[in-house]
Amino acid sequence: MTPENSTLAVPVSAQDHTQGNAHAVVTLVEYGDFQCPACGMAYPAVKQIQHRYAGNLRLVFRHFPLSQAHPYAQMAAELAEAAAVEGQFWPMHDWLYENQDGWVADGVGGLEAGVQALGLDKAAIAATLHSPDIDAHIRRDFMGGVRSGVNGTPSFYVNGYLYQGDFDALVHAIGRVIARQP
Repeated sequence: MTPENSTLAVPVSAQDHTQGNAHAVVTLVEYGDFQCPACGMAYPAVKQIQHRYAGNLRLVFRHFPLSQAHPYAQMAAELAEAAAVEGQFWPMHDWLYENQDGWVADGVGGLEAGVQALGLDKAAIAATLHSPDIDAHIRRDFMGGVRSGVNGTPSFYVNGYLYQGDFDALVHAIGRVIARQP
């Protein structure tokens, strides 16, 4: 399978982290790594896309930690999943990207700052981090990405098809899909 025609191998399900209208015209799936500088730079653009197409766009985030290049990526994904158990996945997702430079520089201690910043129960998060469900979710996301042709982060799929290009073109591509709807 070539990247130009890669399709999403794992359909969006209730196990995914989603934001937006479940019946949106466009589903944007992002495979991301919380320590990846390119993902950090993409984060504000994704937020702009969400704002621009609110109601017509559903965002799905899937983990694709590139641990060999980013030593804290797996821990950050685990922290986001532990926060998800507390109903705080998206606030942790946002905190990790908005504070990427700081927590990456501080490593594990920097990640603990996210727990504090969101007012999460430190003991509950610590206990949840040891759950096999956390690793299973991250591994499921990662392997789904591999099967879908993901070979770097961030990778985006628009309605199941791998998108390659800059963000201006992504905005226009989403707009064209929405405009074609009756």
